[in-house]
Amino acid sequence: MSAERAVDVSRGIELCVTVDGDPQDPVILLIAGLGQQLNMWSASFVDALVGEAFRVVRFDNRDVGRSTRSAAPPPNPRQLLAGRLSEAQYTLADMATDTVGLLDALEIGAGHVVGVSMGGMIGQTLAARHPDRVLTLTSIMSTTGARRVGRPALSTYTRMLARPPRTRDAAARRMVAFMRHIGSHGFPFDGSQTRTVALEAWDRGGGGNPAGVIRQVGAIAKSGDRTAELGNITAPTLVIHGDRDLMVNPSGGRATAAAIPGARHQTIAGMGHDLPADVCAQLVAAIADQARGASLSAPAPAGPPAQPS
Repeated sequence: MSAERAVDVSRGIELCVTVDGDPQDPVILLIAGLGQQLNMWSASFVDALVGEAFRVVRFDNRDVGRSTRSAAPPPNPRQLLAGRLSEAQYTLADMATDTVGLLDALEIGAGHVVGVSMGGMIGQTLAARHPDRVLTLTSIMSTTGARRVGRPALSTYTRMLARPPRTRDAAARRMVAFMRHIGSHGFPFDGSQTRTVALEAWDRGGGGNPAGVIRQVGAIAKSGDRTAELGNITAPTLVIHGDRDLMVNPSGGRATAAAIPGARHQTIAGMGHDLPADVCAQLVAAIADQARGASLSAPAPAGPPAQPS
């Protein structure tokens, strides 16, 4: 795997990024979910995409991992419930703009965008607002922001409201328990691998980071219902959702596919809100087919936009 590096994406924000694969191959941009870091994408998943002749870009979204942290205070529960977020609270559109800045800095004109959960929301926003930068969109276990779809199960809410862990080991134990709950009950659960990822995330992020995660929740809340905006997406779109998702109800995937013109919807039986090895194999095949199918019918992408002199 390639070394991590910080990339200036403008507006005072740096994102930590890794790039793997042949520079001549088409780009797949992987966007992580809420509170997750670039290490959520397993080495085997990245290697499989590279083996399919793609150049793979992973990064930490703002406010997690080794990317820039916001100085704004995180919203409190009352503000989140009422939808009254401060001016300092960023949105999914701001996070999509970060992603555009990353593509610019890496001199990538356009790529195949793959987002999981909140990453799917960022990818949707990127495709709607910056259509020239998205060759295809794959939105995985995500939703539209509409209040009546994609809601977590009550059992998931109660776990999310627990006090943040204060030690490295407690954070790993909590992540294993949480992912065991929301994960893919139709596939084997690898608690050891989940613990390894959680410990690495603690180390990469300098310990616990509840404020950053809450600000990311604020970005989702402040962005509201994006259903109408999704109607502007022109990129070929694949929406993937599991039928056992306790974090984002499968209704979120159905609503996303219905909102995006021409989108295809694929349900993976037994999949929850995680990416176990067997699911990853299916995803790699689906993503590669999606990208290659679009490439056969689309002109070559333009180069990166000209920079002002």
